[in-house]
Amino acid sequence: MFRLWSLAQTPQLPIIQQCCRQMRTTATNLASTAPQPKWTAHSLRTGLIARKRGMTAMWDDNGARVPVTVLQLENCQVTANVVTLRPDRSEYHAVQIGASDRPSRTTTAQMKGHFRKASVPPKYIVKEFPVTPDAHIPVGTALSAIHFVPGQYVDVTANSIGKGFQGVMKRWNFRGLRASHGVSISHRSAGATGAHQDPGRVWPGKKMAGRLGGKRRTVQNLTVVRVDTDLDLIFVKGAVPGADDAHVLVRDAKKKLVTLAKAHQAVGAYEKVLPKGVDDLPFPAGTRDMARNLPTVIDARSKRVTSPFVPRE
Repeated sequence: MFRLWSLAQTPQLPIIQQCCRQMRTTATNLASTAPQPKWTAHSLRTGLIARKRGMTAMWDDNGARVPVTVLQLENCQVTANVVTLRPDRSEYHAVQIGASDRPSRTTTAQMKGHFRKASVPPKYIVKEFPVTPDAHIPVGTALSAIHFVPGQYVDVTANSIGKGFQGVMKRWNFRGLRASHGVSISHRSAGATGAHQDPGRVWPGKKMAGRLGGKRRTVQNLTVVRVDTDLDLIFVKGAVPGADDAHVLVRDAKKKLVTLAKAHQAVGAYEKVLPKGVDDLPFPAGTRDMARNLPTVIDARSKRVTSPFVPRE
């Protein structure tokens, strides 16, 4: 009797917590029950987790050399669909992605249960990408490199290589002091850092020697120049932060793709919603099933109009 009485006296959960619990329950079936829509300028797709394999060079249609970074997907799968309620009663939608299979013996019991519920093998890294409500993906879906179309722009996020404690010449590109006359054993010194008796201190933010690198950095607006669906390789133009074999986060460029698409859509410039040479984006995501019906290697068309080897008149 006492147990029944105590259960009856248990206060009810707040309305927001009840709504969040209901949303988490329905989020698992959200992607499978909703019809698959087309990509629009107001859609926000999920990103991918890749491994940085290194840099190489490619040559475009005009023979110009293009430095590229090779990114590879390692069994990138959807582990959860997240729908929660913010304090302002607005909904937050996200897709949770896991990548790089790991042994079960090195996985915690809590994460084993999470992966078992999603019917995917244990993963080394799990990240959450905010999406729009129409961009949810069925749990367990294996994503492919075709998720990014050659010719589009992406943002790549990773931890930069830590270089330890460095001086001002390497850290801030200071010129240093004179290398010959008038300087004694202070050629790479920072010089004076303080002021006069007033203010009598060093201003906060002064460029001085300190720890360099080892921070979270994002390189924006990198062009996807090639996609290999057989090996799940993504070739992006330019450098990417992080050491070789490090995990990086790749997503649609916030400035030159997502924001620009909304701006062109608002003014009716529909031919400029996507970058030149890109007709459509896989939505809600590029999967392995979709990649089976496409060529193994897809290259982006060169954005150069003229050959760099032809002299200008």
